[in-house]
Amino acid sequence: MRWQHVTISILLIAFLIVPGMAQVIPPGAMSGISGMSPGAKYLYGSPDLSAAIAGPNEFTPGDETALTVIISNSGLNTHKIVGPDVINRDDMPNTAKLATVTLRGDGTPFTVKTDPQFVSDIMGGAARDATFVVKVDDSAKPGTYTLPLEVAYTYLQEAEDYAPNLLRYNYQKKTATLPLTVRVTPNLRVEVLDLQSESLNVGTEGYVSMTLKNIGYDTATSAIAMIVRNGASPLIPTDSSVYVGTLEPGETADVKFKVSVSNNAEPQSYPLDITITYEDSEGRPAASRMVTVGLPVGGKIDFDVVSPPAVLYPGGKSILEVVYKNTGAAKVYNAQARISAVDPFTSSDDTAYLGDLAPGETATAKFEVSIDAGATLKEYGIDSEIRYRDDLDNSKISDTMKARVVLEKRPGVLFTNPVFLVVIAVIIIGAGYYIFMHRKKN
Repeated sequence: MRWQHVTISILLIAFLIVPGMAQVIPPGAMSGISGMSPGAKYLYGSPDLSAAIAGPNEFTPGDETALTVIISNSGLNTHKIVGPDVINRDDMPNTAKLATVTLRGDGTPFTVKTDPQFVSDIMGGAARDATFVVKVDDSAKPGTYTLPLEVAYTYLQEAEDYAPNLLRYNYQKKTATLPLTVRVTPNLRVEVLDLQSESLNVGTEGYVSMTLKNIGYDTATSAIAMIVRNGASPLIPTDSSVYVGTLEPGETADVKFKVSVSNNAEPQSYPLDITITYEDSEGRPAASRMVTVGLPVGGKIDFDVVSPPAVLYPGGKSILEVVYKNTGAAKVYNAQARISAVDPFTSSDDTAYLGDLAPGETATAKFEVSIDAGATLKEYGIDSEIRYRDDLDNSKISDTMKARVVLEKRPGVLFTNPVFLVVIAVIIIGAGYYIFMHRKKN
């Protein structure tokens, strides 16, 4: 027999034997054969959580900000079993399930204004974020603080095989406290120790004096004190900034500003904002938080005509006397009254000096007016106003007032003629002398 025939015979026998052997291989013994789906089981693993702040972790006293925290899970599954008779688990041991995050500020100058946040499941190698609104106390001291972040979650401790197709999950609850490091930087805080207003009346300008104190922890250099209008307040800064220079913690500075008051204001207190811009200890531009103060505003400067209607006669010239009263809340200086004569009145002397008038004081102005002979006999109102200077030497003009004039018919000529009156007087004196001498003789 040739060797080639022997080799062919062996191969034929092998092909006949292999199909028979395949029928006795137990299910799952050839898990690597294509088409088979073995299960997987993780024996060991647990969540490993850490937290970090997204963005800067530096804050200044008085800040209120949204603080975003990222919670990461770096937990690993270290042992895995794979086999056709292994049932796949729904959860991994390293997954932090149903996680709730709570930020606390106990023992720190931070106040957390947000309730606990639910972030759901955090799988191994994944991360979730939560945002909390925090407020830094106005008086917070500079330094580094630790905010505890509590993460409460559930994880799969183990899964027990009760039968080939039955698993029992054993979950455990756990709370991990993760430290968050935050830093409070020094700043300048302004406190108004003394506040005084001068000549602050409706429709005028006045001064505001105050003493400012640095109650913060930062040294301010190149400091400039500024006043700012508060919303729609009728207090409007005129000279709004004063250079202060260097202001150490605990030091004070006296400043003075000029403020105007709008005409539509009322005599009451109104808000005004104060701040200081400066360079901090690291040479960076900074500004203190706004401080709002209330300033009392006095009543408007006003005048009234208090004299009764003047009686004048048509034809020729007459003297019009008008009495003015300062009915406002502040003294005026170098007051001058002026009338605006219209038909049937004309005047070449329409201005009269009144002088200084304190609240409640009066002054009389005299104007020379000419009246048309054919003027209608009735009451007239002549427009009048007062120009004056306030405490800051600003020139102001009052509201228009009415000086009342009544035109009447002139009395008879005989009774107003001076010659006629002299003749009557002589006759009366002569008659009296005659009667006296006659009685004396008798």
